[in-house]
Amino acid sequence: MNIQSAVIEGTNVLKNKSIPSAQLDTEILMAKALGKNREYIILNHDKVLNIENLEYFKKLVQERATRKPIAYLLKKKFFWKSEFSVNKNTLIPRPDTEIIVEQILKVTKHKSYLRILDIGVGSGCILLTILKERKSFYGTGIDISKNSIKISKINAKKLFVDERVKFYKSDVDKFAQGKYDLIVSNPPYIKKSDLKYLESDVLKFEPKLALDGGLDGLSVIRKVIKKSSELLKKNGKFILEIGFNQKSKVIKLLNNKGFYINSTIKDLAKNDRCIVSTKI
Repeated sequence: MNIQSAVIEGTNVLKNKSIPSAQLDTEILMAKALGKNREYIILNHDKVLNIENLEYFKKLVQERATRKPIAYLLKKKFFWKSEFSVNKNTLIPRPDTEIIVEQILKVTKHKSYLRILDIGVGSGCILLTILKERKSFYGTGIDISKNSIKISKINAKKLFVDERVKFYKSDVDKFAQGKYDLIVSNPPYIKKSDLKYLESDVLKFEPKLALDGGLDGLSVIRKVIKKSSELLKKNGKFILEIGFNQKSKVIKLLNNKGFYINSTIKDLAKNDRCIVSTKI
């Protein structure tokens, strides 16, 4: 069987499972099976596949047909300007989260040395991207999941920032290392009762720990705000990702803990996504 026939077959399998990006996904999986890029697949559609590559390709298509995310099948995801290793223990980096990176780069434009803490570091995509962009900044990442910390360490090496970052496996409540100029967090903020409405790609495969925000969606956010008020230096910046309908409740929590609200930023779908605040 040649590449073109296999791709048509794979696309039909995914279309039958109502996967909207069936053709694109199939081409990406063929590229993975052959260890090539997508351009190669398009330019060499009449190349005959050996049995080993064909079997591997079919296996990947079957996994994608169960709704397993492409990023987990490839074990990587592009975020900002870099490729990050990901696996089932880390949330897949989202384009919406790049808004947080933009905000941090904006507020640190004229800073030469800062210490940054990322609460719930996950794959490291936020913290490590900042360290890559700001060569004189130092970072600390904490996460409750030791597997997330492992992936973060791999990504720190990949981005050549491992000498400027430390990681700790810790619950936010128990962490008490140092004082910081800037704290960032993308905590779990989905209400427990709303988890069932997530797309099956997310619900079945991404770590619940990184999604479940408790009964009202704010249980982890409350802890993160409380801890940030203790660990931030005076006039330090706190940048927090929130759910689309949480703005007023989170602003109230921040005000109660001595934060001044600088701005609320909307995501690509024009939903409130991120709050920038200052400890006063």
